[in-house]
Amino acid sequence: MKTSVFDIYGNIIEEIDLPNIFDYPVRPDLILRAYLAIYSQKFQPKGKSPSGGKKYVVESPGTGYDMSRVSRTGGGFGTARFIASSVGGRRVRAPKAEKVIVEKINKKEKINALKSAIAATVDPVLVQMRGHKLGEIKALPIVVSDDFEELTKTRDVMDTLIKLGVEEDLERAKKGKRIRAGKGKRRGRKYKRKKGPLIIVSRPDAPVIKAARNIEGVDVVPVEKLSVVHLAPGGFPARLTIWTKSALTSIHEKINETWQRLINKHKKNIAKEALQR
Repeated sequence: MKTSVFDIYGNIIEEIDLPNIFDYPVRPDLILRAYLAIYSQKFQPKGKSPSGGKKYVVESPGTGYDMSRVSRTGGGFGTARFIASSVGGRRVRAPKAEKVIVEKINKKEKINALKSAIAATVDPVLVQMRGHKLGEIKALPIVVSDDFEELTKTRDVMDTLIKLGVEEDLERAKKGKRIRAGKGKRRGRKYKRKKGPLIIVSRPDAPVIKAARNIEGVDVVPVEKLSVVHLAPGGFPARLTIWTKSALTSIHEKINETWQRLINKHKKNIAKEALQR
């Protein structure tokens, strides 16, 4: 399958073959599983203190005093404390800090999920189902020349994106920014935002990373750090993606290197087990 390469002015300059990775089957279930496994690394353990609600000297008064036999302060005749039904008492079946909240995923499954998420970006039906506006975009994926990585001004990046046909999706992301309902607005997450186009570049020091970071909804990521989290925010695949030519040609090599590393590690483990026997 071939695709067109655009320059920073929106003109077609050449056609290249897409890597075989774009022919991989789209697996929404595998993509969601990988997303949750990666996202769970951010979870913070929470739980009650072992001594919470128990920092009182209490005693039960016993029978014969015409009062309930709950644990009380003051030698058994004061305020009810310690028990779960009292004010300031302990919690019953409260969350425990040692609970395992991080999900795990096999490395091969994680790689296959990444391949599946990349393949989903080619299907215009899936991209529109995710909510993106294709507008004047004629074909996916959008591939731009490497000159795009050298842009240093936000206005130049914006002009190039408009000439590539993603203006309608940028407008959708801009209008989608709104104030969050509830207490979350007071806890460092005041706004809810829409996800716009994802730009994938070939190197982590590309000037366009800083130039495009102030555009609402746009994310820029080097190909070596590309993850399911970028390609499928929220676990939903088929994000509108813009590739630079170098990034597109190197993605297949990156995944092959990772896969070969896993195979070599597996062979070493098998050899080690054989020696131990």
